[in-house]
Amino acid sequence: MKSNKPKNLKTILDGFKNRKILVLGDVMLDEYLWGKVQRISPEAPVPIVEINRSEYRPGGAANVAVNLAALGVKTELVGLIGVDSKARTLKGLLQQRQIATEGLFADSNRPTTLKVRIGAASQQIVRLDYEDSSELSPKLEKAIYAHLKKRLPECDALIIEDYDKGLLNCDLIDKVLKLAQKHKVVVTVDPKLANFDYYRKVDILKPNYKELQDYMGRSFQSDDEFTAFAGVVCRQFEIRHLVVTRGSEGMFIFGPDKLIKHLPSFARDVYDVSGAGDTVISAMTVAYLEGQDIVNSALIANHAAAVVVAKQGTATANNDEISASFQELS
Repeated sequence: MKSNKPKNLKTILDGFKNRKILVLGDVMLDEYLWGKVQRISPEAPVPIVEINRSEYRPGGAANVAVNLAALGVKTELVGLIGVDSKARTLKGLLQQRQIATEGLFADSNRPTTLKVRIGAASQQIVRLDYEDSSELSPKLEKAIYAHLKKRLPECDALIIEDYDKGLLNCDLIDKVLKLAQKHKVVVTVDPKLANFDYYRKVDILKPNYKELQDYMGRSFQSDDEFTAFAGVVCRQFEIRHLVVTRGSEGMFIFGPDKLIKHLPSFARDVYDVSGAGDTVISAMTVAYLEGQDIVNSALIANHAAAVVVAKQGTATANNDEISASFQELS
């Protein structure tokens, strides 16, 4: 499989370090517990995992921020955390990567969202989620918006990473989109069903195939039906670009009313797809800021995704790895 390389790819990637992006969304902490299975529990027909390795990584919107930082982008993160040890762990991991954490607002009434993945022999066995998805309080919403009013005008782009965990609601989304429009800040969005309707007039909307089906309330019976409904979303939402990710089938890029391009997946080794969507929106947004059209922006993001799915757990791709991916497929 060949992949066309954008002209001056190195110049594009080098330009990432001159950009500043604010990520607004549901932050999480991912915990990985890895071990080996040698027997079945006598208490129930389940494997006993003898844990021999553990690791914490930023997840959700925090993983988007980490991906941006890996690309050299100056990154700020705004979201909700709890008042607990997991919040301290998450902030420490972000600070190690020079990601500003002043925008992480503590809510004593909820835990920091935690996803625990337990695996053996390089395969996930079970995932445990600790979370409270209740809507944020009016006091916290006011504080978060005040922070955004101060910080967003200094940024080149806003990425909204919606995991439907309570941070984002119609009122905050509306105010933030108007703020971004006022200051001519590029907006890209990774939506979830609950707030899908509110992400209008953005530069890039990036649902996956299932999320688009969920929003339309139907399972697409053919590619023609998929394309038709994607066109409906483009027109009704008045968005510049709709990019639909579809797993092993790659990305489908739509303009105001039609399919512009289908990019097949460039992944050669698929080890773990966790967080690949976070990588896509990160790389696509910053490439778009560098003056690339939507096809080249998605192309760069597609190569970044190919890098991360070959790694274990939520991972990142740096500029050298993206360049190498292009080289392998040129």
